[in-house]
Amino acid sequence: MQEHNSMNENHNATTSSSPLVKDGGKRNWKAALIYIAVLVLTPLTLVVGTVLGDTNYILTSALVILFAMIPFFASFESRAPQARELVVLAVMCAIAVASRVAFIWLPAFKPMAAIIMITGIALGARTGFMAGAISALVSNFVFSQGPWTPWQMFAFGLAGFVFGLLADRGVIPRQNLNMKQKLAVSIGGALFIVCILGIILDTCSVFTMVDIPEGPDGAIVIYASGFPLNCVHGAATFVTLFLVANPLLDKLHRISVKYGFGMQ
Repeated sequence: MQEHNSMNENHNATTSSSPLVKDGGKRNWKAALIYIAVLVLTPLTLVVGTVLGDTNYILTSALVILFAMIPFFASFESRAPQARELVVLAVMCAIAVASRVAFIWLPAFKPMAAIIMITGIALGARTGFMAGAISALVSNFVFSQGPWTPWQMFAFGLAGFVFGLLADRGVIPRQNLNMKQKLAVSIGGALFIVCILGIILDTCSVFTMVDIPEGPDGAIVIYASGFPLNCVHGAATFVTLFLVANPLLDKLHRISVKYGFGMQ
């Protein structure tokens, strides 16, 4: 009987100290952290910043970047931070910014969202959100900063987050998309722009534009006038994803496997 009790105690001690149990708890904590940062703290900050006035957009933008950094750097708790991981993130942000600036003469045609989605697919949801927030902030040094900046940071960050989350869940392969998968991702990216990202940016205009009628009539004008632009933006996203998703995903997958980062 004593031997049996001793075996049970040893089993319980082994289970409670199991690395798998601890790792599972850490993963749950990190998942909760990123959901809170992206889906609760960031939208709440946008609303509060808008209520306080347009002059607070710098502080709001800084808080959005902070919320993007928290879950990203939380992943370093279980592994050593690697400078090359930040370099890859910086390179993808630079490509995203360059893709937006390259079409400055056609403002509605923005391939940037597609590059951010690809980053999220290849490197994970938290990296995708951070890439989107940083790219929107940096590109606005060319397109001009304003009260719309934190809204754009959230909208483009959400694009990277959602597509990264789909890849994390196995819905989207991280490389070697076949024709059917590539078409599905491209259509999904375009629909995300028209139905979610574009709506977020149009909602920002509802709160920040002063030369429109107040109330529902003004909101209808904003959303109606923004729809064609969102469709052009969606078309740019479709074309970019269809043409460059596989080459970029292949390169990023090789780097992430070789150096052991991303997809955490």
